[in-house]
Amino acid sequence: MHYNVAIIGGGPGGYTAAAHAAAGGSVVLFERSALGGTCLNRGCIPTKALLHASELYGSISRAEAIGVRAEGVSYDFAAMHRRKNQVVETLRQGVEKQMKAGKITVVQGSAKLLGGGRIACGGEEWTADDIIIAAGSVPAIPPIVGAEKCCTSDDLLEGEGKDFSSLVIIGGGVIGVECASIYLPLGCRVTILEMAPQLLPSMDREIAQRLAMSLKKQGAAVETQAAVQSVTEKDGALTVSYLDKKGAEHSVTAEGVLMATGRRACLDGLFAEGAEPKLERGAVAADAEGRTSVPHLYVIGDARAGNIQLAHVAAAQGENVAALLSGREKPVDETLVPSCVYTSPEIASAGLSEEAAKAAGIAVKTGKCLTGTNGKCLIEDAAAGYVKLVAESESGRLLGAQLVCPRATDMIAELALAVQRGVTAAQLAAVIHPHPTFSEMICAAASALAE
Repeated sequence: MHYNVAIIGGGPGGYTAAAHAAAGGSVVLFERSALGGTCLNRGCIPTKALLHASELYGSISRAEAIGVRAEGVSYDFAAMHRRKNQVVETLRQGVEKQMKAGKITVVQGSAKLLGGGRIACGGEEWTADDIIIAAGSVPAIPPIVGAEKCCTSDDLLEGEGKDFSSLVIIGGGVIGVECASIYLPLGCRVTILEMAPQLLPSMDREIAQRLAMSLKKQGAAVETQAAVQSVTEKDGALTVSYLDKKGAEHSVTAEGVLMATGRRACLDGLFAEGAEPKLERGAVAADAEGRTSVPHLYVIGDARAGNIQLAHVAAAQGENVAALLSGREKPVDETLVPSCVYTSPEIASAGLSEEAAKAAGIAVKTGKCLTGTNGKCLIEDAAAGYVKLVAESESGRLLGAQLVCPRATDMIAELALAVQRGVTAAQLAAVIHPHPTFSEMICAAASALAE
């Protein structure tokens, strides 16, 4: 069976690439599990569904402070996961319908690249003019003694999940802090151990500090510069031993331990001997267009070396590679990638932080609006936070934005567009933002910059 394009992996990158490539020829997509990939089945969507339920329970429990009394409030952990599963299934059916509408052949099973445009799966063989690897990623497990006793995010997000009264989270990146935010409102005792000097190591230091304060206020114990040594089990409980920044030994015991130390490209069994492209640190090396060292073989998403492991990055790359294969210009600008963290309060960023700009030798000025000065934030009893804008000192052109506030993940798109289009702070401040809204903080921060 021959196709114009074959795609390995049915996540956001894979199904987006398939949908766009189908307009120019025949497409076959191989998926070893369920369509939607990690993001839909055991990542972005399940996490946010559980966060919504958990945060709603927490809000109701605190509602008396704003004049609303509720008695006998409780949560049903199994029901939370059933609702999450319903959301996942609805969206998965949407992807399936999209593939069917595009007349895309979907093959269930683990594909193996044989070289020369040949693909084996389930005892059959296919050929294609071009192949796109969109194999995604899996949780990375570091060589820690007893690591096999820990859960991964897959274990917490798939099926019925795991209800813990106490949880140690090894890793304070996005996965770790979002999982902490699911369990904290439910009364779970949470400890976060992060090896780096701050939570969210790849983000702005001020954001990390604000998040640490928020998590501690919610009852979490947060330890940075913590080097985990081992995980041991006794009488049904798990004990994590670690060294602090001074080398002193500590331990913490809990009902469960989550290993949230990042993800690695999922390439296991993908290449036959002699068919491997060039790899870098376990991922597929590629140029800016996604071309690998093997002719007519491309890679997108989490499987690409050096990539930002985000669903919207994979989808953008999928659309761009599909355009490349049909001889068109890239439709999506990949240079500016918004990042979002769905904690409470939400966190979002785009472009350069003040620290990054200064490190690059760029003279900048900043404007900030605190949540305490915004009417909508006060109405909704929002946690302390801010909107911060970074602009080039001389021109006033926006270079970046960092948000720690309600609806940050929704508002960041406006700021990403402003940065991408070279909008100045004065131009942004001149746009009327409705009142009362969270978005007024953007206008206020821009006004402070434009003064």
